[in-house]
Amino acid sequence: VQLVESGGGLVQAGGSLRLSCAASGRTGSSYAMGWFRQAPGKEREFVAAISWSGDSTYYADSVKGRFTISRDNDKITIYLQMNNLKPEDTAVYYCAVKRYRGSYDQSGTYDYWGQGTQVTVSS
Repeated sequence: VQLVESGGGLVQAGGSLRLSCAASGRTGSSYAMGWFRQAPGKEREFVAAISWSGDSTYYADSVKGRFTISRDNDKITIYLQMNNLKPEDTAVYYCAVKRYRGSYDQSGTYDYWGQGTQVTVSS
């Protein structure tokens, strides 16, 4: 499975960005997907995740009410709509595929990762 993120960039605090992650390859099986981020000098942290059906979504407390994860299974793509961005949201954002059971917020349960897209929020 190959994952390609896009949509990152530079935005002022309070602004919005929409990230996309397109999956290709052996994507025939059902799988959940998620977004993580890593700021300089910090560990990678969970941002949001979505079940295969899209019926269940999960968010880190720090982004609840500001970020929305969604998916389009026809396009095998997930999205992360980020509103009211803050400087502390600055990080490289990664999407990932989780094929098996495990906690949605643990990076170790994800099997495939994209290369990441930079999001920078200026104050």
